Amino acid sequence: MKSVYLDNAATTKLDKKILKTMQPYFKEFYGNPSSVHIKGQETKKAIENARKIIADSMNVKPEEIYFTSGGTESNNWAVKGLFFQNFPKKNHLIISKIEHDCILNAAKWIETKGGKVTYLDVNSEGFINLDQLKKSITEKTFLVSIMQANNEIGTIQNLEEIGKICKEKNVLFHTDAAQSYTKIPLDAKKMNLNLITINSHKIYGPKGVGALFIKEGTKIEALIHGGGHERNLRSGTENVYGIVGFGKAVELSKKIDYKKISKLRDKLLEEILKNLSETKLNGPKGEKRLPNNVNIIFKNCEGEALGAYLENKGIYVSTGSACMSNTNAQSHVLKAIKIPGKDQDSSIRFTLGKETTEKEIQYVLKILPEIVEKMRRINGLK
Repeated sequence: MKSVYLDNAATTKLDKKILKTMQPYFKEFYGNPSSVHIKGQETKKAIENARKIIADSMNVKPEEIYFTSGGTESNNWAVKGLFFQNFPKKNHLIISKIEHDCILNAAKWIETKGGKVTYLDVNSEGFINLDQLKKSITEKTFLVSIMQANNEIGTIQNLEEIGKICKEKNVLFHTDAAQSYTKIPLDAKKMNLNLITINSHKIYGPKGVGALFIKEGTKIEALIHGGGHERNLRSGTENVYGIVGFGKAVELSKKIDYKKISKLRDKLLEEILKNLSETKLNGPKGEKRLPNNVNIIFKNCEGEALGAYLENKGIYVSTGSACMSNTNAQSHVLKAIKIPGKDQDSSIRFTLGKETTEKEIQYVLKILPEIVEKMRRINGLK
C-alpha cells in the first residue's frame, strides 16, 4: 500500500473540486473587492456568496461572519478583542485546561495585562464540570471560552448546557469549533453562542483562511487596523480565493459520510484495544467523541519512535497536536486528564478523513501490532 494518511486533525488534503472552484480567482477574477468597478464587484460577490454559505451552516446571519487568516487569529481575536473591550470593568476569563494552545496562550497573555483566568478542570474523559463552571462565573467575567471538541482526544463538550448557563449568568460564550465544524451539529442559536471560531484547512479547504462568528450586538475591539474591511473590525484586503475555497469546502462537507467514518474509527480503536495488550483509549467512546478521532496509549512504546516506524510503512499519524510538534513539551491535554508522564509519551493520535478506506484501516491493523511488539522486544519488555 502506497500511503495511509491518518493525520486529518493536523490538516486535510485540498479537495480537487475546491481547487477548481478557486482557480479562476487567481487569474481571471483578480479585482480588489473594495473597488467599485466590475472587477472589484465580481470578487466582492464571490466573498458574499461564501459568507452566506458559512452563515447558513451555523444558523446565523451573513453579516455576523468575519473572515480571518485562520483559527489562531480568530481565537486570539475572540479572547483579546473582548478583553480590550471590557477591561477594566470586567477582566475575568473562563476556559478549560484542554483548550488549544492559541486560547491558552492568549489567556496567559491577558494575565500579564491585568486579566484573571479560571482554568476549569476536566474529568478522565476530558469533560468539564458544569457545576464548577457555574460557580466560577462572577460579575467580572467577560467571556467563557470552551472548545466544542478537543483536537487531541476528540471529546465533544455539551455546548447547549454550557450555553444555558452562560445565558442565565448573562456572560458571553465563545467556542473554538476548528476541529468539529461540519463534523457534528453546530447551531449558534440553540447553543446560545456569541462567538464561534472556524477554519478552512481542517475541512479539505485551503490553508490561511478562517472566520469568527460574532453575534449581532456583541461589542468587540478590532485587533487589526487599516482600511476598515469586514465592517471595520478586521482590516486587510480579503483573501478572495481562500474565502471562495472555504465556502466551497463548507458546501461540499454536507456530502461527507461521517457515519461511515465513525464506523471505521470504531473498528480501528476496538481492534487495537482487543488485539494489543497494554493499550488504553484516551477520551470517551461513542457519540461523545469526534467521528474521526482515535487516541491510544501504547504502553512501553515511545510515541515519536512508534510514529517514525509507522511512517516507514507509509502510515502517517501524530503524537498529539501538530501545533506543538516543534516543541518537546508533553501534552497539556493528557496531563489534564491525569495520564502519567510516561504514558503521555506513549500516545498516538489517528485521525481519519473522508478518503480513508476499510482497506487502509485493515493495513494499519496488520502493521501496527508487528511494530509495537518489535519495539517492546527491543525494550526488553516482551
